[in-house]
Amino acid sequence: MTSLVQTLLAPLTWLSRKLGTAPEISRDPAAQAEADRACEALTLYQFWSCPYCVRVRREITRLALNIEIRDTRLDPEHRRALIEGGGKGQVPCLRIEENGETRWLYESSAIIAYLRRRFGE
Repeated sequence: MTSLVQTLLAPLTWLSRKLGTAPEISRDPAAQAEADRACEALTLYQFWSCPYCVRVRREITRLALNIEIRDTRLDPEHRRALIEGGGKGQVPCLRIEENGETRWLYESSAIIAYLRRRFGE
């Protein structure tokens, strides 16, 4: 059933990607470079037709973040890495490397709250 819903939502997610979200945060070049450096420790595991992933990607755009995005449907290696590292294949999942440790954050609302606390509001 989930697959059917995602298939039906695929045109809407495609349209939302094309229309996009404009960045709402404007940083001076030094602050943006600092945010970019911090984003090097972040990786988003997702797939394009997932509505929860769309929410997270829109927030990443809104916050003007350069986070690496890995599609777990298109690349089996990314899916394998997600399952091995995070313990499950659920998306979206944000991989966070801090203080030499790796943390896997699931659930779109938790990911968005983390990004807002760290980079935005």
